[in-house]
Amino acid sequence: VQLQASGGGLVQPGGSLRLSCAGSGSIFDINSMGWFRQAPGHEREFVATITRDDYGITNYADSVKGRFTIYRDDAKSTVYLQMNSLKPEDTALYLCAAARATAAPIQKEEYGYWGQGTLVTVSS
Repeated sequence: VQLQASGGGLVQPGGSLRLSCAGSGSIFDINSMGWFRQAPGHEREFVATITRDDYGITNYADSVKGRFTIYRDDAKSTVYLQMNSLKPEDTALYLCAAARATAAPIQKEEYGYWGQGTLVTVSS
């Protein structure tokens, strides 16, 4: 499984960005896809995840609920993260990940496949 993340950039506080994560390879084996982020000097933290079944179950970190939305386009094998009302504390390297787990896991240890990440900087 290969994951290609894109869409990061520099945005002002209050602005929006949409991140994309395109999957390829043996993705039939993947049941959940998610986003994590890591700021300098901080641990990698969970952001959002979605299952790839008909239910599309989602989970969000409390810090992004109501501001971020994760959704998918199965025809493109792509998962998106729409980020609105961005804050400086959202600045981080955003990494997409894929897991065989079916329950939209929030623990990074559940994810066996990782993309290279895309940098998001929120600053005026």
